Amino acid sequence: MSRCMLVEKSGVVRKVAKRILSGPELYIIEAETAEQALTMCEAHMPDTIVVEANPIGMPVEDFVRAIRAMQTDTKPLLIISMIELDLVTMTRAKRAGADDYLLKPFDRQLLLSRFKEFKRAA
Repeated sequence: MSRCMLVEKSGVVRKVAKRILSGPELYIIEAETAEQALTMCEAHMPDTIVVEANPIGMPVEDFVRAIRAMQTDTKPLLIISMIELDLVTMTRAKRAGADDYLLKPFDRQLLLSRFKEFKRAA
């Protein structure tokens, strides 16, 4: 079973994404802040991390660098979720090691199709 972490300050967004993505092949874990997420990743690195572009506690590029610096057997797919295409944030996150981007708001069809694309590319 694959593990996916959602790093998002909005409980509603986490709840909706978890409801859409949860299933027999994907286990969803949640973190409200960047610090919570890093602590959880140190204990057990997920296969995929979806982090909002402005996580609580640190800039997204610092979060990405911290994940990439962890010594672990799993190199997660790192996806930045954003409400608008911000080239500065996208470039900084990509240079730090982010893999892809996801636009919010999303619905069931969009989120599931994007996750299938991410998995095929990985």
